[in-house]
Amino acid sequence: MKCPFCGAQDTKVIDSRPADDNSSIRRRRQCEECGKRFTTYEKLETLPLMIIKKDDSREPYNRAKIENGILLSCHKRPVSPDQITKMIDEIEKQIFSMEEREIPSVTIGELVMKKLKMVDEVAYVRFASVYREFKDVNAFMDELAKFLNNK
Repeated sequence: MKCPFCGAQDTKVIDSRPADDNSSIRRRRQCEECGKRFTTYEKLETLPLMIIKKDDSREPYNRAKIENGILLSCHKRPVSPDQITKMIDEIEKQIFSMEEREIPSVTIGELVMKKLKMVDEVAYVRFASVYREFKDVNAFMDELAKFLNNK
């Protein structure tokens, strides 16, 4: 493993243990050259999960897309980076526990909205407005009414 601080190739593992989600290994490493410590996570590589888009095209699952959507929705909201990471981890756990290797993007979008609704209502409405592709104010108001009625 290459040291992220000095770029040296020689690092040693100081500690290994299962990560919080039990699906990866957390390794604490120390650089032999500069002596700095850092953490790596090791995950089993599996067949790529394919996402079926709304237009029926397929693409490999990309965590960064979910993260970007949530970050945009939570911009200037009182949602911590830890909360965002936890949300994404929980969404991924649900996605990867599904039996299919092809997941509709609709399912992922609904999971994101469900998590956002529990964390921050404004972020939920922001995400829903883009995800549901509101064409006018009435569509937006209909979604808002559904949200308020389910509260």
